[in-house]
Amino acid sequence: MAARRPKQTTSPNSPTFADLGVPDALVRVLAATGVDRPFPIQAATLPDALAGRDVLGRGRTGSGKTYAFVLAVLTRLAAGAAPRRAGRPRALILAPTRELAAQIDAVMAPLAKALSLRTMTVFGGVAAGPQIAGLRAGVDVLVACPGRLADHVEAGHARLDAVEITVLDEADHMADLGFLPTVRRLLEQTPRDGQRLLFSATLDAGVDVLVRRFLADPAVHSVDSKLSPVAAMTHHVLHVHAEDRFAVLVELTAAPGRTVVFTRTKRGAKTLTRRLVAAGVSAVELHGNLAQTARTRNLRAFSDGDVRTLVATDIAARGIDVEDVALVVHADPPAEHKAYLHRSGRTARAGATGTVVTLMTDGQAPEVRELTRKAGIAATTTRLRPGDALLRTLAPGERTLVPQPASPPAAARPEAQRQNAQRREAQPAQSDRGRRGGKSTPTVSTHSAPARSGAAAFSARARPAARRGGR
Repeated sequence: MAARRPKQTTSPNSPTFADLGVPDALVRVLAATGVDRPFPIQAATLPDALAGRDVLGRGRTGSGKTYAFVLAVLTRLAAGAAPRRAGRPRALILAPTRELAAQIDAVMAPLAKALSLRTMTVFGGVAAGPQIAGLRAGVDVLVACPGRLADHVEAGHARLDAVEITVLDEADHMADLGFLPTVRRLLEQTPRDGQRLLFSATLDAGVDVLVRRFLADPAVHSVDSKLSPVAAMTHHVLHVHAEDRFAVLVELTAAPGRTVVFTRTKRGAKTLTRRLVAAGVSAVELHGNLAQTARTRNLRAFSDGDVRTLVATDIAARGIDVEDVALVVHADPPAEHKAYLHRSGRTARAGATGTVVTLMTDGQAPEVRELTRKAGIAATTTRLRPGDALLRTLAPGERTLVPQPASPPAAARPEAQRQNAQRREAQPAQSDRGRRGGKSTPTVSTHSAPARSGAAAFSARARPAARRGGR
């Protein structure tokens, strides 16, 4: 999903992209999209990357890592003379999620077009046929999630022996999701003397294994302290009664600003979206139980402003770059501090300001205190009830609610219809893997979910994911 790019500006004394060696054709495209001067991660890494060195770059989420490697890859490919060959990409960019892969390609596409280079994406949740056809037609830069790319390699549709440059984006997230074995197998099929660029918010043990195994004497650049919080971001913890959580959340999301709400589980995101829509909030969901067409449609609706609230699992905590997200709400406090910082990074991006709110009940207080301590943030904690004036300070503007018509009570439905509904509700949610290329899941429901109190109104503890990358 292509997000509108915010105007990227830095100090007038910082070097220009042309100073760093970026071709004039790319400089013109950057200027047309409001990208005037490099961010620190770009200024730090581009000289080494353009010189052909392996690079290890660390920067917090929203620091501009995408342009740092995209400009290096395209510039070096354009300077080479290798022809485009069927099924053998010249550059490979690996990303942990479909949304991030699509975003990278959206950023890169106008730049690649200016240099007559061809790009494409490969990830699961969509039909494989068009991807196979695109690979056969030849591609310069392949942006891929590890799982689906491994499928194409194993089937003989793609070979990685012609890859000149390999990029690992959000390498720490790949490690967190358990994708590293597949990533290692893919990297082992790229030329040993090829250039490799690894970008990550953290350099944990799993990432360090990749660095030692695949990067040769890398230039190391770190423009932020480890997982440093953004200074332009304010953090609030709202201490609420369990029965008040949903009402407080409605007050926050009914404001005119754009809001991302995080839950721990896919079921929690689905249920909460239904309840918000029934209460009159303009909302869509984003989680792994949606088919790719539904995920793309919902993210586009949020990015384009057709809806104001995105209810998501941690699938949206990395790589979702949507302009002007004013508020991030942790409806469920995340399980660990890294997730808190990455979720929160959906606001206050590219120099903007933003607000982060965590809803906390009495039983969650010790967990949230430990979470904020490890994250290194100073949050203002306030005990409040619905209607408190602070809610309008955190999410200013006139509240707009357009309640959806509720379904008739179960007792009033015909018996057969009621039994069918009960059977549907008892069936487990179908995964993306089993629905490739199929019909998309409806984005929201127009009926109200049964009222639930406490943390159960949102989600249970998240279960660890066990899928291969992006499938």
